[in-house]
Amino acid sequence: MAQTLYATYDGHVFMPEEKVDLLPNQQYLIRIETKPEQKSEPRKKILQRLSERAMDLGIPDLAAQHDHYLYGTEKDE
Repeated sequence: MAQTLYATYDGHVFMPEEKVDLLPNQQYLIRIETKPEQKSEPRKKILQRLSERAMDLGIPDLAAQHDHYLYGTEKDE
């Protein structure tokens, strides 16, 4: 019976990424292949990624008074 699973090699042993149904102290033939690379989207520039996460919190003086809103300090005049 053949099983396919993903495992990570830590320099000493292979650690399966999920539970395996194998008998202890039994010899197994292991075929090693690297995991196929998943094609990822082209990397976005950091400012583009930040602007996608930005949201309007409805606080008009947030940039100037960030210490007040984060730490509860007195507002600067």
